[in-house]
Amino acid sequence: MKRTKRRYLALRLEVEDVPSEREIMDAIWISVTKLYGEVGASLTGLALMNFDAERKIVVIRTSLESLLTVRASLATIVNFAGRNVSVHVLAVSGTLRALYKNIR
Repeated sequence: MKRTKRRYLALRLEVEDVPSEREIMDAIWISVTKLYGEVGASLTGLALMNFDAERKIVVIRTSLESLLTVRASLATIVNFAGRNVSVHVLAVSGTLRALYKNIR
């Protein structure tokens, strides 16, 4: 059995009110589902790894095969629960250690 390669993305949110972790993941899942459907969303393997509310930085995990899918979907997010928001990808890495090293 082949091991799934993963990628970690650091995202910066530009939003006035800090959303909850649940609102963030719901918005990401909705955007992926709208663009690629439920089958495409299920192949991404999305997971929230960390959320720093003070710095408004989110770290998510996805599979390597769906990295471009997730990045395209992140570009379509314009609001979280009625709040205007902009999502920027700060860094992409294969390990959490290297990711945190790049965003510090």
